Order: sequence, then structure tokens, then C-alpha cells
Amino acid sequence: MTEKINEDKALVVFQDKKIRRTWHNDEWFFSVVDVVQALTESADAKDYWYRLKQREVESSGIELSTFCRQLKLPAEDGKLRETDCANTKNMFRIIQSIPSPKAEPFKLWLAKVGYERVQEIQNPELAQKRMKELYKAKGYSDEWIEKRVRGIAVRQELTDEWKKRGVDEKVEFAILTNEISKAAFGKTVEEYKQFKGLNNQNLRDHMNDLEIIFTMLGEASTTKIAKGKNAQGFGENKAAAKKGGRIAGDARKNLELESGENVVTPENYLHEQEHLRRKRIHHRK
Repeated sequence: MTEKINEDKALVVFQDKKIRRTWHNDEWFFSVVDVVQALTESADAKDYWYRLKQREVESSGIELSTFCRQLKLPAEDGKLRETDCANTKNMFRIIQSIPSPKAEPFKLWLAKVGYERVQEIQNPELAQKRMKELYKAKGYSDEWIEKRVRGIAVRQELTDEWKKRGVDEKVEFAILTNEISKAAFGKTVEEYKQFKGLNNQNLRDHMNDLEIIFTMLGEASTTKIAKGKNAQGFGENKAAAKKGGRIAGDARKNLELESGENVVTPENYLHEQEHLRRKRIHHRK
């Protein structure tokens, strides 16, 4: 039984089959179609799920759709689409209707995935430990990982503040993040990714130490300003984001002026792991 979790924890893997999931109402909801695919290896999992629902109604009178919620998950084209999802408890019930030798190991796997999340909620340090282990396995140095994990905490504090202040998570978070990025680095997030030669990769996972530090400064400053000004709604928080980003931008420019080196670089870690690059640069100096 194999199980892996990617860095944003929105995807899990059971025996090399990807299963999308989303955090909703304080628990994980899993894509039913993905689970069907993992258990049956059907050529058309959507059709299998459709026929399974029909068969269950005819045989037992139970409508399996009642165990599902329509939640948005990323589709193959990258867009978020409404998808049948079920939490751990209801997924166990759905699995009962799927004749598969993989059903029992999948149940054990599903229980393990859910239990690990409960552990992380009860002990946030455990979540950080697992995150650090993941980055370590990807070839990042301890120095970089400490900054990255701290940056995640700073980002979480900012987004929590935005939620309290009436900012729309689905639409406006990205706009405000771009305001901070433009003021801090002179680029939107997408422009920054293009500059670094990235596609679907997480931009922050390809930042060097200073880029992460100035990202943190911009977001921490935005949080401080939003609290101090008691910013409410999108407009006031947009103004706070610009100011917070500008604080980081001014600091970055001053450092570049004094050091004679650019903080923002096109370098990424696609072809050379971060710890190897760090070691190479250290030896060169």
C-alpha cells in the first residue's frame, strides 16, 4: 500500500492512482470518480460511476448521490469544475457497492489519510514536520526549508485576516496577492513565473532565500497594516496590500543598491536541486 501527499495536500496517490480532494467543512472530501478509477481501472470512470448509481438504485433502492457533495476540483484542463465528492465516512459506504479486490486496502488507506489530518489539526507541529520532510526529500536545504515554512505561516496569517475582513477567497485573494507582488518585485505572480520559466509549478518553491524573505516582508506588512487600519472589504484591503508590498519593494531596492546584485532572478530549481545549487555557490565563493 503506497500513499503520497503533494505539497498543497490537494492530491493524494493510492497505488499510483491520483485522487483529488478538497478541505471542506473541516474534513477531507475525495473525488468519487477518482476513487472509482483507482479501484476499478475502468476505461471510463465517469460512465462506471453513472451505471453504478443506477444499479444500486435498482438492487437496493439506495441513491448513492445522496452520499455526495458537488464541490469544485481542478479538472484536466486546470479549471475548477463541480465534481461528485464524498467525505471519508460516506466514501466507505460508496466503496461497499464497488466489487474490487482493492476495496479493503483502499479502506485502510483512506482511514490512514483521514487520521493523519486529524493528527495535524491537533498538533500543528506535526504538519510542519511532515512538510519539512517533503521538502527535504525534494532536495531543499534545511536553511531554505526553514524560511519556506515560515513563509507559509506568514501567508496563512494574511489569508486568515483577509477572510475576517470580508475579502472573497475565490476571486479577490489572487488580485490582492498580485498587488503585493507588483509592489514588492515589479511583477505579478504570473509574470514572475514566466520570468523564472515556470508553468504549473509553485512560484515560491523556486524562490531563493531573499525572494522568500521579501515575500514574507510584503505579506507580513500587509497583515500589520490591515489590522492597524481595520481594513474592511476588498477596496480597503487592496490599499493595504499595495502599501505592504511597497514596504518590501523599497527594502529590496535598497538592498540591491547597496549590494550591487538583483534579488529577483530568473533562476529556478527545475533542473538543479536547491541544496546542490546552494553548495555550488558556497564553494564558488
